[in-house]
Amino acid sequence: MAVVRAGLASALASGNLTVFAPTNAAFQAAGFADETAINNADLNTLRQILLYHVIGTERYFADRLPARLTGFRTLQGEQVYAVREQRGILVNGITVTQANVRATNGVVHVIDRVLLPPAGNLAEIAVANPNLTYLVAALQRAGLVQTIATGGPFTVFAPTNAAFQAAGFPTIASIQSADPAVLTRILTYHVLNERAFAAGLRTNAVTTIQGGQVFITASSAGVSVKGNANASPSTVVTADVLGLNGIVHVIDQVLLP
Repeated sequence: MAVVRAGLASALASGNLTVFAPTNAAFQAAGFADETAINNADLNTLRQILLYHVIGTERYFADRLPARLTGFRTLQGEQVYAVREQRGILVNGITVTQANVRATNGVVHVIDRVLLPPAGNLAEIAVANPNLTYLVAALQRAGLVQTIATGGPFTVFAPTNAAFQAAGFPTIASIQSADPAVLTRILTYHVLNERAFAAGLRTNAVTTIQGGQVFITASSAGVSVKGNANASPSTVVTADVLGLNGIVHVIDQVLLP
């Protein structure tokens, strides 16, 4: 239905394609409750989302996908990131529920979530989130906005406004008057020098770009991350926000080196 509405039926009927195909339930969970919602959706937005699910160059059956996270250019223009693991295929951290469905002009891998194209670089993603205004202020005070916007790929554990308040920054003004060197040490402790979706994180100590280690715990219940000086781990409350140069995981505590 969405393909027809977006005018892409003929485009997907020929060529040599790999398609990651969301189920009906995946579309419903993404806000497309029924055919009426699809018909009322912004046409360009719908086209961009659908094209982001298609690799238009080759047929990548499961055994052809690499064993390390690799980007593939989509018809939308940006990359999706796929990996073949022992437990199966993941794309943008989402498990393929049915792989290798053959079509006359390609291969389909069924997924249970809709893939969303990156909304901007990591700094732009933070600016767009009203719950990360303290983080943005801290990045500005530390002079790290350009680094987060253009460097990487990075994985950023992004504390919420409430997390900064609990860590001793009651207002934006308190961040704006903080020592930039202290903020730099704290903020760089929240950044990994790699692109890591939540499903790819393992229980382990990992090194940040600050040089110190944070301690990841990954389980079926989700992901938590603990700083060296934190009394308890922080919880990833929103995972896998994809940016052009990395991934944001929103967390509920500031990590302390």
